[in-house]
Order: sequence, then C-alpha cells, then structure tokens
Amino acid sequence: MNFVKIISSTITSGKMMVKHLRMGKSDTRESKQITPFGVDSNPIKDTVAAYSETSVMGDDLVVGYVVKQSATEPGEIKIFAVNDEGFEQIYLHLKKNGDIWFGGNVGNLTRFQELQTAFNQLKSDFNSLVTTFNTHVHPETGVTTGPTPTPGSPSSADVSGAKIDQFKTL
Repeated sequence: MNFVKIISSTITSGKMMVKHLRMGKSDTRESKQITPFGVDSNPIKDTVAAYSETSVMGDDLVVGYVVKQSATEPGEIKIFAVNDEGFEQIYLHLKKNGDIWFGGNVGNLTRFQELQTAFNQLKSDFNSLVTTFNTHVHPETGVTTGPTPTPGSPSSADVSGAKIDQFKTL
C-alpha cells in the first residue's frame, strides 16, 4: 500500500476513477475508488489517498483518504463537503449521544408543521381577542358608548419564512 496525491477524478461507466501520482511525477495512474457502502464522494485535487495494488494486473484501487482535521469521538461519524481549496463548507455529524449536527451545534431545527399548527392556533386566539376587544361597548348609566376608540389590529405574523426545505426530519 502507498500514499498517493490526487490529481483529478472522473466518472467513467458509473464508477469514480481517480487520477493520482504514485511514485513521482512520471508515475501517473488512474484507479477505481473504493468507499463504504452508501457513500458517494469525489476527492479534490491534492488530497492524500491510500492506494493499493490488487492481484489483478491494472486493477489497482484507491481505498481511502487521509483526513486532515478529525473531529469525531469513538462511535461517531461525520460527513462533510469542501470547496476546491479544501475548506469545509458544510457537514453532517452523527454524535454518540444521539444528536445530529447539521452544519453546526448552536441553533435548533424544528418540525415546521407542528410549529405552524401551534403558531396558527396562537394567531387565531389573538385575532379573536382583538375582535372581541374592538367590538365591546361600555355601559354608562344605561347608555352604550360605542366601540373602543383605539381599535387593536389583527396579527399578520407568519412563520413560513422559518421553513428550510433542504432539511427533512420525521
């Protein structure tokens, strides 16, 4: 097994083919990439990879990559994407305590439908209160004084801007 430097990659007949330098600039090879089941990735230029020959001549493999900055604890997995310069852009980190971090750990995702249901109930209750307030009258020695002089306004609040279509949950 050798460590190699990735030059480029292409998809050929549905397979990821990785071009790499093996033993110097004159030893450029193209090999199939092996990944865990269910993972489809495409390495960027200059990534360091583990390369292995097989018992079949010309059927060599890139079997893995060297992670530059590991952030997982035992039992965890992190999937990430980088830009062309190798800087992490987004990640999905499955933590050993059952948490899942979608690109960070400061904010919280919500179940939008449940949030919208509760919000719409609160908005309806508020608008009912505004209507009741605006239509009440004050009895004064047998004379009604009419509607409230400074009426309230119904809510036009909306939570639909909080919905993130790219994130799905149960």
